[in-house]
Amino acid sequence: SCTPQGIIRILEHYNIELSGLNAVIVGRSPILGKPMSMMLLNKNATVTICHSRTKSLSEIVKNADIVVAAVGIPKFIKKNWLKDGVILIDAGYHPGGYGDIEASNLSDIASAFTPVPGGVGPMTINTLIQQTVISAEKSLLQSKK
Repeated sequence: SCTPQGIIRILEHYNIELSGLNAVIVGRSPILGKPMSMMLLNKNATVTICHSRTKSLSEIVKNADIVVAAVGIPKFIKKNWLKDGVILIDAGYHPGGYGDIEASNLSDIASAFTPVPGGVGPMTINTLIQQTVISAEKSLLQSKK
């Protein structure tokens, strides 16, 4: 999936070491939450998948080193749920330019975060283009055999 792969590319670009981190993904969709969890597991993060009906969600998020917000509800994750130094990936976009994380002064608490708009969305598009080019190149190589 393009969005999770784009997120991994962002994290790699900024040399964010994922091994050993406690990652919480809020969202369980088959095109974002679930593949994101597998990609983070492959990077040796410890992954918890949550959703809008998870009991004690704020407590689970409070223990996260990295939070991937993909729940599809504007400003769902509150700033007071987050611990100092957290890495925030907001994959939500809602009318008015809001993400899934309450975005006021995130630089006060987060060691890194993706802005909304302008963070995950452009990387999703870029990753789709990259995957299309790779696929076309493979197709051309196969047709020459």
